[in-house]
Amino acid sequence: MNITHPQQQQQVEEEEEDEKANNEWEFKLSTVISSQSSTSSRAASDTVGVLEFDPSDQLLATGGIARKIRIYNISSLLLGDTTSLRQLDHLSACEYYICTPAKLSSIRWKPNTSGSVIGSGDYDGVVTEYNLEKRVPVFERDEHGGRRIWSVDYSRWIGASGSDDGTTQLWDTRCRGDECVAVVQPSVGRSPVCCVEFDPFGSGLIAMGCADRNAYTYDIRKTDNPVSVFVGHEKTVSYVRFLGEHMMVTAGTDGCLKLWDTANAHSMRTFKGHVNNRSFVGLSVWRHGGLIGCGSESNEVFVYDKRWSEPIWLGGLEGTLGPGSEDKFVSGVCWRQQVKEDECTLVAGGSDGALQVYVGKKKA
Repeated sequence: MNITHPQQQQQVEEEEEDEKANNEWEFKLSTVISSQSSTSSRAASDTVGVLEFDPSDQLLATGGIARKIRIYNISSLLLGDTTSLRQLDHLSACEYYICTPAKLSSIRWKPNTSGSVIGSGDYDGVVTEYNLEKRVPVFERDEHGGRRIWSVDYSRWIGASGSDDGTTQLWDTRCRGDECVAVVQPSVGRSPVCCVEFDPFGSGLIAMGCADRNAYTYDIRKTDNPVSVFVGHEKTVSYVRFLGEHMMVTAGTDGCLKLWDTANAHSMRTFKGHVNNRSFVGLSVWRHGGLIGCGSESNEVFVYDKRWSEPIWLGGLEGTLGPGSEDKFVSGVCWRQQVKEDECTLVAGGSDGALQVYVGKKKA
């Protein structure tokens, strides 16, 4: 009779759980949207830097170098058919677009507006909100001295913008003026703030990723000092995303992602596999499924499960890998947050301006 030591049994169970996580999902490239008539030089100026689904998960907004906010209806991109690859052109796939005065680094749908207002942060250091029904700007604030804004986010009534000037500006979105509620400087040396995100789980925290290699969380009710400092990345922290209650994911240009316990700033897991040494390649989390998506300088999309340090799936756009693709990379990703147990959708944007729609299904 074989007797298994408790530690050995635990190791076996952990390995079985890891194997289950690693094989639970399969992904397929469903739709590619590109500027089919573009020259290569024009496509290079159309890098998709950010993608965001609206609260209904029906509309997708994109922004980037092209100085346009493009709006797509996800139902027209998928059409319920995932059996074959669809090739679409931006001109026909896009519902409409809004021209912006500067290159965009961030866009966010504004809460409490029924998806009718979207905010943006641009390379000129300006936050602009657009009414999508009228397709005109309705609010503007310029508090970063012309320094590039990397990230914009909203809680219920508070807006935030992180900038190259080393600060995060907080303002009350209910006020018509643009006066600050608070100015936060996470780094003593005023290192650029590369990403900001409010905790959607109601903790009152806002997270910030900085070029000083650290991430920070602050209580928006008391911003004098950080609640926690997250130390562990070897290079710039480019993204922060809340994955669940007391869980946060950070991405760094050191080529790794980290999962943190926000209650004690403890690193729970490090994810490696993608390539990220210099560019912003995107980070998004599907909170319901516990999945993490990011881009790569290898021009591939990577998916991680929060339980597994290595990627559970990776895929490159057909025809984009190989000779001549050295300068192409995946520059932005976004999950739909819809609640489905056995299906998910991930959209990726490329440095060549193409969008890639992936459909994931749980294996039987």
